[in-house]
Amino acid sequence: MQYKNFDETNIFNKLKSHASGSFNFREKLDAKRVEKCVVPMGAGFKYSWAAKAVDDTCVSLLQELSDEQQLILKYKALLDGEMMNTGEKRKVLHHLLRGEQGNPVVKDGKNIGDFYRKELDRFCEFASCVHAGKYRGSTGKEFNTVVQIGIGGSDLGPRALYIALDNWAVKEGKKRMEAKFISNVDPDDASAVTASCKLESSLFILVSKSGTTQETLANELFAKDKLVKAGLDPSKHMIAVTSQTSPLARNSAYLDSFYIDDYIGGRYSSSSAVGGCVLSLAFGPDVFREFLSGACEADKLALEKDILKNAALLDALVGVWERNFQGYPYTAILPYSQALSRFPAHLQQMDMESNGKRVSRSGEILNYQTGPVIFGEPGTNGQHSFYQLLHQGTGVIPLQFIGFTESQKNDDVSVDGSVSQKKLCANLAAQIAAFAKGQDDSDKNKDFPGGRPSSLIFGKKLTPAALGSLLAHYENKVMFQGFIWNVNSFDQEGVQLGKKLTKKVLSGDYGDGALKAFSRMLGLCP
Repeated sequence: MQYKNFDETNIFNKLKSHASGSFNFREKLDAKRVEKCVVPMGAGFKYSWAAKAVDDTCVSLLQELSDEQQLILKYKALLDGEMMNTGEKRKVLHHLLRGEQGNPVVKDGKNIGDFYRKELDRFCEFASCVHAGKYRGSTGKEFNTVVQIGIGGSDLGPRALYIALDNWAVKEGKKRMEAKFISNVDPDDASAVTASCKLESSLFILVSKSGTTQETLANELFAKDKLVKAGLDPSKHMIAVTSQTSPLARNSAYLDSFYIDDYIGGRYSSSSAVGGCVLSLAFGPDVFREFLSGACEADKLALEKDILKNAALLDALVGVWERNFQGYPYTAILPYSQALSRFPAHLQQMDMESNGKRVSRSGEILNYQTGPVIFGEPGTNGQHSFYQLLHQGTGVIPLQFIGFTESQKNDDVSVDGSVSQKKLCANLAAQIAAFAKGQDDSDKNKDFPGGRPSSLIFGKKLTPAALGSLLAHYENKVMFQGFIWNVNSFDQEGVQLGKKLTKKVLSGDYGDGALKAFSRMLGLCP
C-alpha cells in the first residue's frame, strides 16, 4: 500500500487534461440522464449526480483515481486497525463503534471491539434505568431532561442528531426525555439553558475525552453552582463521558462514567457514548441502536470498489474533481428538511477540521488544494437568503441537496391545492433544475447562466436508520477525500495555537505586544 501526493499520481494530469475540455450538463441534463445517474445508498437513500459536470470519460478517470490511490485498500486498512492518524500515531476506529467490518482489532491483548460493545451496553442499560426511575435526582424526582455539556465534536454532532430525530420520536411515541445542550464558554449560553430547566429533574452529561477541556469544565462548574444554589447535590445529577485515564473517570462526583478512547476523534464520536448517552436518554436505547445499524449498512456499502455502486466514494471523487480541476473552493449543504437544520454545522466541522490541511501525511507542503469551505442552511429558508449569490453570483458553488418524500410527523395542511410537504419537494426539484438549466433573458438582471452543479441525496423519511446512513455517508466521503489528497484527516493541530495563546492571556504572561494590546481592548488587562 502506497501513500502518494495527489499531484504525483499518474491520473492527476489525465484529469487535468480532461478538465480543459467541457461537458455542458446544462444541455445534456434530460430525463434519461436523471434516471441513469443514481447510486443506491444505505437505509433506502439514493445519490443522484445527474446535475454534475461529469461525463462518462470523467467517470472512468475517477475510477482510475480511486484504484491508483488505493482508496478501498486504505479503508480496509483503517477498519483493520492500522495506524492511520499519523500526527498523533493513533488508530482510527469510529467505524468499529457500529459494527466489525474488518478483522478484530486487538491492542495490548485487548479486543477493542469488545470494549466498545461493552460501553454501548453499559450506557444503554443506564438509560433504561433512568427511564424506569431507578436513578433519580437528589430530591427524589425522576429525570425528564438531559443536558449535554461539551464543545466541538462533543456538541455539534449529538445536537444535530437530536434535533434531526426529535419530531420523528414524538410521532412514534419514542420521546423519553427533553435534551438541551451547553457548548459556548460565553456564560449567557449556560445561563439560558439552566434557566430553562427544572434542575431537580435534570441530568447533566459532561463530555470531555481528556477531562481537561477548558470551556467544558467552566460550564460544568457553572451548572454545579446552579445545582448547589438550588439545594441539590451535583453528584446525583451528573454523568461523565470521558477516557479511562482522565480525571473524570471513576470519580465520585458523577453517577457513572462511560468511556471512549483515543481512537475516536471528537468529530467522529457521535456513534460512541458522546452521542449515544444523550440520544439513548432522549429517545431510548433501541432508537440509538437503529441509528447505528443504518451507519453500519452505509459502512459496508463503502467497501465497494466500483464507484458507480459506492455513493460515498463517488461523492468524494466528484468533490475532488470540482475542487482540484474545476477550481471551486466552496460546497453548500442544503437539506430540504427542518429536522436537519443543524446538520450542515456538524458537516462543516467534520469536513473542514479533517481535510483543512496544507501538509501531507508525512509533513510535506502540498502544491494543490485540499478541503473546501462548507456551509449551508435548510431549504426553503436558504432560498430567501443566499441563493441569490448561488444563482447569479460571479462564482460557481457546488451544491449538495438532501430531501425526503415524506415528512416525519405527517402533520400537514393543504393550501392552494397542495400540502406543505409537496410544496417543499417541488421547491427542491425546481432549484436543482434552475441551478442546472438557468434561464436566458435579454434583461441581464433576469438572466440566469445555469451550469451550477448539484447532487441530490434523497429518501422516503428521516428515521434513525436513515440518519445513521446519512452521517456515515459523509464521514466516509471525507475519509476518501483525505486519502486522495494524502492528508491526515484525523488530527486537528489547527485548533491548538489559539488554545495556547488563550492560556497565556489568562495567566497574564502575554509574551507578545499585539496579544496584550488586543487583550487590553477587551478589558483583560490594565
